[in-house]
Amino acid sequence: MNRQAQAAVLFLLGASLLHAGTTDLYLRYVKTGLRPLLLLAAAVLITAALATAWYERKRTKEGPKGGGHHHEPRVAWLLILPVLALILVAPPALGSYSATRTGTALQEPLAYPNLPSGDPLPLSLVDYAGRAAYDHGRTLGDRRVRLTGFVALDRAGTPYLVRMALSCCAADAQPVKVGLTGHIPPILQPDTWLEITGTYTARRTADPVNNGPIPFIEVTEAKPVPAPQDPYDESWNN
Repeated sequence: MNRQAQAAVLFLLGASLLHAGTTDLYLRYVKTGLRPLLLLAAAVLITAALATAWYERKRTKEGPKGGGHHHEPRVAWLLILPVLALILVAPPALGSYSATRTGTALQEPLAYPNLPSGDPLPLSLVDYAGRAAYDHGRTLGDRRVRLTGFVALDRAGTPYLVRMALSCCAADAQPVKVGLTGHIPPILQPDTWLEITGTYTARRTADPVNNGPIPFIEVTEAKPVPAPQDPYDESWNN
């Protein structure tokens, strides 16, 4: 792979990052707040590619200096495969398979801000789980809340509503789970996204993977919804 080819690979990688950062594709890889850094990296790579191509063209016009032509191994072209994968194949968001094999990542909140008005009140799944598990529902009371997540079933068939929580990127995503009880749909398919309306219940269980707390919600309504634009929940460490 000569310098011109190296410049082409750099340009393709930069263009791929630019494409991901200017569309919703980047949400499959990193959290929302890292978008500026992704765009910056794209700009640096594209600039480096253009500078490399310009330098190599200038050097070629001036003629070779010193030793003869070097033949780089053809295997170096394999470096372009991850670039093509980034352009052509968007990986699916992590789902029930990962959730049932990974322990809950629920952490005790530092505080419990007052809840706004609304009936039902839309809450992030992580917010509800933290208040239910660690505040024992005191700040929830008998309020009707609305949660959105995907369905996962453990080995015993217990249904969970799940969101994968991010610290940085999809590679470190971990599940936060809320058990479902009450008026549950008779047939639940793993990875189906549901919008749940319900109220706090004191029922809870221990995650069979890491013994972490899994609170429940008393379901009054449930309906399937499309997967959200950003399938990950970043509120757990904000």
